[in-house]
Amino acid sequence: MTSERWSKPVIPRSVALVLSGGGARGAYEVGVLSYLYGELTRLRGDVAPRVDVICGTSVGAINGCYLAAHMADPVSGVKRLVDLWTSIAFEQVLRFDLRQALRLPRVLRGGSEAAGLFDVQPMIDLVTREISWKMVARSLKRGLLRGLSVSATEIATGRTTLFMDTAPEVPLPVGLGARVVVERQTIGPQHALASAAIPLVFPPVRIGSMLYCDGGLRQNTPIAPAIRLGAERILVIGLSRESRGAVVNESPTSRVNESPGALFLLGKVLNAFLLDHVQADVELLGRINQILEDGEQVAGPGFAERLSAHALARGGEPYRRVETMLVRPSQDIGRLAAQHVRRGRLSGSLVARQLLTLLDNSMNDESDLASYLLFDGAFARKLIDLGRADAEAQRDRLLAFLE
Repeated sequence: MTSERWSKPVIPRSVALVLSGGGARGAYEVGVLSYLYGELTRLRGDVAPRVDVICGTSVGAINGCYLAAHMADPVSGVKRLVDLWTSIAFEQVLRFDLRQALRLPRVLRGGSEAAGLFDVQPMIDLVTREISWKMVARSLKRGLLRGLSVSATEIATGRTTLFMDTAPEVPLPVGLGARVVVERQTIGPQHALASAAIPLVFPPVRIGSMLYCDGGLRQNTPIAPAIRLGAERILVIGLSRESRGAVVNESPTSRVNESPGALFLLGKVLNAFLLDHVQADVELLGRINQILEDGEQVAGPGFAERLSAHALARGGEPYRRVETMLVRPSQDIGRLAAQHVRRGRLSGSLVARQLLTLLDNSMNDESDLASYLLFDGAFARKLIDLGRADAEAQRDRLLAFLE
């Protein structure tokens, strides 16, 4: 592990892309990316949006690494990523058979061999084959990308580990807190798979002597490393619908006098761990920006600089404004998953279809747990279309933000 001092932005007005986690919900991120590198690129005179830093967690790490490998031609790369997601079937990602059922006691007890509910060898093969890891390293070496960060959770300590690779002239960030470890690594499939290893559902991944699981347990939207890598604008793609505000005339999520089952509750637990950080992170950054603006009004010009000088004198980090923009689903993906499962048009084997049907709790309007595992081309297409539509709804803001 290497630690180097960071004290100023890497480059002026640099842009970071932050991709959060959520299993099969990651198809929504691909939809937003396909708009950015499709219609929005055409509106910009066939000039693709510039991204200097990519920070990903869980499935966002996999999508982010794929994009990093195609920084020389992101338009073609994202088209291929769309094709991959829309042609996917459950067995191409996960395997569940009698052998996996017999291993369930080992999943519950633990042991010397890492185990999860599913056999993830198909996912390992897919990630290893479809992402050109040599091109990821080349994008960084050539300066097409200045930083790539993949978040994982170290199981033994519960700390967030940021596996990070940067362009040659870019130092690693510091000042991320005692619960965050930064390690300079040449990012490979093992880092992306570790970040995506949902606890119990997927087996943990060993890197060196340590076991890692899903980075979203503690840091689902890795905004902090994006800031420490010098980003002054951060585009965040979330995978959950905003729950507060004007939600009007929506039916309850469960029947009034019935208690939800374990699978329904497990889906909600995963939501809390993997999805619900994004709004808090963006709001916190907004409050810091507002404090700096209010300080300028009260204390006069140069407030941020004086505050930063004081912070640096005590060994802290400087303060600066960071613009953020959030694109997130306008519809509840859990509900979309329930509708898709109940229509019975699932691809894959009979076992896969029965399993996904089992994960759906018919007494509720949504199927959160199934939405994490619904690796189905038709469902992915729905989420991609939703991502494109939601990004297009913010077209003017995106154009201004990415100029």
